[in-house]
Amino acid sequence: MAAPTLIYCADGNKRFAEIALAAGFRYGVRLPAQGCYFPVFFADQDWKNPNPARYIAELARHRPQMATVLDWERDEQLPEVLGWAEDAAQYVKQVLIVPKVIGGIAHLPSRIGDAEVVLAYSVPTTYGGTSVPAWEFLGWPVHLLGGSPHRQMQIARYLNVVSTDGNMANLMATRYCQFWTSGTARYARDRFWPRLDEIGEKVTIDAPYEAFRRSCENIVRAWDAWLPN
Repeated sequence: MAAPTLIYCADGNKRFAEIALAAGFRYGVRLPAQGCYFPVFFADQDWKNPNPARYIAELARHRPQMATVLDWERDEQLPEVLGWAEDAAQYVKQVLIVPKVIGGIAHLPSRIGDAEVVLAYSVPTTYGGTSVPAWEFLGWPVHLLGGSPHRQMQIARYLNVVSTDGNMANLMATRYCQFWTSGTARYARDRFWPRLDEIGEKVTIDAPYEAFRRSCENIVRAWDAWLPN
């Protein structure tokens, strides 16, 4: 089993993106983006304020490898979701459908046009999430949307996770100068997210970037070590 494709999904700060890409992440943005500095591998739409015409136009311009479409939150939305997926499939190789309707996955196709359908599991956080039980995703290729790295790794024990994205490491670095570890930082207040000063390093210049760099490298290393060769 290969490690999933890890995606850094955020726009507006080229330096953070450079750090993530140097560590081995692919580049993702929510379209339309404030600043898009590299070729887009993964595109996400604004699920709280969907704008299909503008989003599909952005997909046509960037032509990413994979892209999400409208979240499927209610039964009656399925035709609209599939309509988005058909439009997106013209410009991507993988269409990511985000099922939030319990029992609905059985009604989804495995391909739309020339694009593979990948199910996007929205990891429950304060920002969003799905109430569909994880077992309904069995047998499908799965992309993990958001959540902490250790929570994503827990989910990957049960599902066929082919890719992940998120910006929690970005947020923890910029807000608190914390970086991710695999739970080994028992000396820290949060063993998964120690602060730079808790490891005895007084970084006064570019501390958020240093914390983020450590997170990215630790996340890549943890996935490589956790999964069998």
